[in-house]
Amino acid sequence: MDIPKMTDMTQMAKQLFEFQKATFSNVYSTITMVQDQAETFGTTFIEQNPALPQQTKDAVNGWLNMCKKARDDYKKALDDSFKDLEGYFSSAAKGKGK
Repeated sequence: MDIPKMTDMTQMAKQLFEFQKATFSNVYSTITMVQDQAETFGTTFIEQNPALPQQTKDAVNGWLNMCKKARDDYKKALDDSFKDLEGYFSSAAKGKGK
C-alpha cells in the first residue's frame, strides 16, 4: 500500500476546501434570495396594513435592516476566512507552509 505524497494530500485538501467554499456560496445565495422574498412580502403586508402604527412599522424596518447587516457581516467573516485558507494553500503549493 502506497503512502500518499504530501502534495497529493495538499491537493485533496485544496479540492475539499474549494467544494466547501462553493457550497457555502450556493447556500448563502439561496438563503439570501428566500430572505429577500420574505422581506418583500412582509414589508408590503406591513406597509399596507392601516391597523399598525408607524412606530411598529419603523421597528420592523429597523429589525429587518439589523438582520441584513448581520447576514452580510457573517458572509464577510467567512469570505475573509476563505481568503486566509487560500493563502495557506498557495504557500503550501510553493513549499513554504505557514
